Amino acid sequence: MQRRNLVVAIDGPSGSGKSTVARGVAQTLGLRYLDTGAMYRAVTWLALERGIALDATHRLVELATAAQLALSPDPGSPTISIEGTDVTSAVRGPEVTAAVSAVSAVPGVRSAMVARQRQIIGSGGIVVEGRDIGTTVAPDAAVKIFLVADPAARAARRAQQDAGGTLVSAAVESTQADLARRDTADSTRAASPLTQAPDAVVVDSTSLDAVGVIRHVVALVDKVVSP
Repeated sequence: MQRRNLVVAIDGPSGSGKSTVARGVAQTLGLRYLDTGAMYRAVTWLALERGIALDATHRLVELATAAQLALSPDPGSPTISIEGTDVTSAVRGPEVTAAVSAVSAVPGVRSAMVARQRQIIGSGGIVVEGRDIGTTVAPDAAVKIFLVADPAARAARRAQQDAGGTLVSAAVESTQADLARRDTADSTRAASPLTQAPDAVVVDSTSLDAVGVIRHVVALVDKVVSP
């Protein structure tokens, strides 16, 4: 396997460290980077901007199919825009976070996004993160990682991230409840649920820092990449 054809799939629930790890692995290996979750968030942001109800599935599918999406594959500075508007920061807001599971659960929305994701992946040379990469988007990926962490650790990381580096116990409790709800929604949806691919390597990041996880994944990649 040549690096230019390599696809590294990193799946896992919210707060497991997927984005940090995926970006770090891509930077270390000189590969492109794709955050598939950002694509669903962008569609959700646009739906909210246009006042489309979350249960208006037909309109959501039309939106996901027709919307112009542009992503930067640079792991050092990933950006995303939709319909010409840069929404890199906006898609991480609480309104989008609260609505994205509902939008991403619509089968037609997922079909539209998966088709786009496969186009971006192309012949490879990319690290892709999400929830259904190893099972649906890129089932033939040479390296599949399923990144997990203790629920409390995941909540602490996400709460600290959302608070700009400040850790507040009440926020952690609220975040843990929110993550549990999203885990349930993502793992029980009919279309491409969050699940571990049978041939994925499980990596538990609970007691590892980001550097340690990145090194571990890079070591796994080195086993399948030709010198």
